[in-house]
Amino acid sequence: MSKKDFYDVLSVSKNANAAEMKKAFRKKAMKYHPDRNPDSNDAEAKFKEINEAYNVLSDPQKKAAYDQMGHAAFEQGIGRGPSNGGSGGAGFNGNFEDIFEDFFGDIFGGAREGRGRPSQQRGADLRYNVSITLEEAFNGKKTRVTIPKMDICDACDGSGAKAGTNPVTCTSCGGSGQVRVSQGFFSMTRTCPHCMGQGQIIKEKCTSCGGTGRKRTQKTIDINIPKGVDDGTRIRLTGEGEAGPNGGLAGDLYIFINLKQHKLFIREQNNLHIELPLPMLDAALGADIEVPTPEGKKARINIPEGTPHGKTFRLKGKGMPIVNRGTYGDLMVHVSIEIPTKLSKKQKSQLEEMRDCINKKNYPEEESFLKRIEKFWKAA
Repeated sequence: MSKKDFYDVLSVSKNANAAEMKKAFRKKAMKYHPDRNPDSNDAEAKFKEINEAYNVLSDPQKKAAYDQMGHAAFEQGIGRGPSNGGSGGAGFNGNFEDIFEDFFGDIFGGAREGRGRPSQQRGADLRYNVSITLEEAFNGKKTRVTIPKMDICDACDGSGAKAGTNPVTCTSCGGSGQVRVSQGFFSMTRTCPHCMGQGQIIKEKCTSCGGTGRKRTQKTIDINIPKGVDDGTRIRLTGEGEAGPNGGLAGDLYIFINLKQHKLFIREQNNLHIELPLPMLDAALGADIEVPTPEGKKARINIPEGTPHGKTFRLKGKGMPIVNRGTYGDLMVHVSIEIPTKLSKKQKSQLEEMRDCINKKNYPEEESFLKRIEKFWKAA
């Protein structure tokens, strides 16, 4: 399958300057970045194609070779560089140069990665904390936040040049950002001192950003918090971090969820726990009790007679939503037997009568405990 024309890949003309190339590349790269297209099978291949096209067209030497010979210029080593004559000379010179730059390029300021074009850096990632209630976590929430960040300068669209002007190609390095110097027998590259490795020189700087292409701003972003998020959940917003220097890709914004403590419910993953104070007589005689649910409704529990302290009732599907599953956790109701206090004389008298008419067989746990005590004493 034949390769697509690199100019068509970036949607630029053959006469486009370096600034226009960079702008087109940034726009395309942001559109087809794999992180922004997780459900697309073609995004990664398209992204690689865009990078390959920009790598060639942003390098004056590679661009000249491509304009003359097309894709054939880079097949079977054709576009590696001029030959010194002789089959062995060209291969040795190119390979030795690459090896030497791998070891010593950084010492002399050379940047092998992205050689032939200005280096681009990814923007910094940002973090923002959002506090929500249990009810908001249950129902999901759409909110709007304002983030302070370094963003692309809108006055120059990130070029750093004054409106109506464009950066010009550095005449010292030909736009590559590097110059070749000789050190005795060896030849090597280093960062161009005139453009500081950018490959371009801004003659008239943008007054809004001072020529940096970025400026501090406040950006308002809409956030969709899904149902069921828990404390510490991290939501990633690709490309919403700080803009990258030199036209590099923007970083990401990470939203960290802080779940506020609830007055009734305690959360444990997707389950909720609630303590139910149950009057002593209701536990003894049985009762129908209503308990609240996180959606703001009521659920009825049948308390059987003789329910002990600490008994747990599980209400299926009455807990928190499970993110992106459409199912729910459970609500765990823990019984806490409440003993009456501040009794009147009449109430005390009635309870004493009740105590007298109830024997040990009505308290199986106490009866069992007393028998164990008797055996312990006899064995002592």
